[in-house]
Amino acid sequence: MQQPDTLKPTVLNAAELPEWTNAELRALFNVLDLPKDPDAAAAFLAKHGHEVRGIALRKTKIDAAFLDAVPAVEIISSYSAGLDNLDVQATRSRGITIENTSHILAEDVANAAVGLALAVTRDFINADAFVRTGTWPEHGHYLLGRSISRMKVGIVGLGTIGSAIAKRLQAFGSNLAYFGPSRKSVDIPYYDDVAHLARDCDMLILTCPLSPSTHHLVNAAVLDALGPRGYLVNISRGPVVDEAALIAALAQDGIAGAALDVFEYEPVVPEALIRDRRVVLTPHIGSATDETRRSMAENVVDTLARHFGLPGPRGRQIDAAVESIG
Repeated sequence: MQQPDTLKPTVLNAAELPEWTNAELRALFNVLDLPKDPDAAAAFLAKHGHEVRGIALRKTKIDAAFLDAVPAVEIISSYSAGLDNLDVQATRSRGITIENTSHILAEDVANAAVGLALAVTRDFINADAFVRTGTWPEHGHYLLGRSISRMKVGIVGLGTIGSAIAKRLQAFGSNLAYFGPSRKSVDIPYYDDVAHLARDCDMLILTCPLSPSTHHLVNAAVLDALGPRGYLVNISRGPVVDEAALIAALAQDGIAGAALDVFEYEPVVPEALIRDRRVVLTPHIGSATDETRRSMAENVVDTLARHFGLPGPRGRQIDAAVESIG
């Protein structure tokens, strides 16, 4: 027998999720939908915030003031891997559990990162146009590319996604190193300074989360260290790179090229990057496969259900618990 709504845990829906996911949430929880208008949202929380025990999150900004409005919250389950819209320190200090999807999307994001690395080093985008426009018969052989199998690649952020990228690049034969806030128990050389890593590498792949410490982590000095034969691949968050410094470096032939899935002010992309043939651009699609996006949405429901000791949605088994972030 289905529980009356009054006995179900109350969950705040602060995410744009597929309709089937919303249906699963409503079958298990008393769901309150957060209004999109900021003033309406504030009034809504003032009236209903004390009821909320869980939050389904995607892009909504949750700061300390928001958390103050939901004093009974026990868990925040994020559809995304990145938590730059969540004040993690304030959340942890309140003893609130944080769940995200980095363990789910890591494989496809890693695949995308390697695809971008190949596209920029082998010039696949322009080579495609070379064939399609009929230029090949007239001009003959295409320009030579670069081999990532013979490159030293620096991974900035060796977490779940970075580790998946490292596994793939090791299969390609790349020589690897990494930068992060602390050394990990891995057989890959560690650098505690990203500029030093850039100086010793042919390519930097960015997988780190966006935080105050990583905002503009890749700046003019790092790009200068990477040098005129170096490549930059970013599948983390746009503001990790100082976009103005990147444009300047490209204009001065300071780096060989870049492959970017994320941008500082997305979806707005600077015209200088759009016009530059050495830059590969994709619209934040690192995790954008049917399979992964469905699993990400399922994880929002499953982690909330598991936290409150509820059975999974009908017809679907909840995956084994994974380690929470906080």
